[in-house]
Amino acid sequence: MEQISETVFGSPALISVLDFCKEDPVERVFLEDVTRRGLGRLVAVEAEGRIQGLCHIGANIVPAGTGLAALADVVAYGSPRMMVGQEQPVTELWDQVADSLPTPLDDRSGQPVFALEQPPSPGGSGLRRATVDDLNSLVPACAAAYREEVGIDAFERDPYLFRWRTRRQIELGRSWLWLDHGSILFKAEASAWTPSAVQLQQVWVDPLCRGQGIGRAAFADLCCELLETTPRVCLFARPENTAALALYEGTGMVRVAMYRSLIFP
Repeated sequence: MEQISETVFGSPALISVLDFCKEDPVERVFLEDVTRRGLGRLVAVEAEGRIQGLCHIGANIVPAGTGLAALADVVAYGSPRMMVGQEQPVTELWDQVADSLPTPLDDRSGQPVFALEQPPSPGGSGLRRATVDDLNSLVPACAAAYREEVGIDAFERDPYLFRWRTRRQIELGRSWLWLDHGSILFKAEASAWTPSAVQLQQVWVDPLCRGQGIGRAAFADLCCELLETTPRVCLFARPENTAALALYEGTGMVRVAMYRSLIFP
């Protein structure tokens, strides 16, 4: 019979969590990242002394593995903004908790997950890491990217938290931009980073500059930089965003999985 146990950063179970994440370093990059950083709460389904399923519970619910229906009672008491992960684990968990959580604003299935292990040809862009001096320019660009990607104005909902989060990404070295004459042409962030993979999010080009090769050049340079120290770059995208899919595939990324995202009010 499966047993539920909470895994706490720094406990002996940490080794089990990392071993579980190593089984699929792309799918589980977020789970490994929060484990290493000691963030959030993790619950696990264990069988025969090893983790079968793992779930992060916080603003984001992120499940992976199997047997996740056993975690329904724990997950049902949360107030998530999103549930996201590979389609099968998300569907298994959602089928058990749908009656206990709010109706999603959006249910995005079939989101392709991309990965890249070989650096592309450099793009010759002006990409660089963001600094705190860029914060005032970066906040509105990040807000625009979030609205476009998620469909929610996170800045309007909580301006202080959004600004703090943007600054924190800069301080962690997880924010990049291409700034030209005071305008941000391109920006991107790392949402998770482990020794095995870095996951990107909010890859965004100023709408006034799209179709000019700016995104392709900056994204190629970002991947080149990241692959100097990390074996693979990954991300997931909406299947209807054909421009983004063309950008990623044109950079040499390959599809390795499918995600499902449930976005809550």
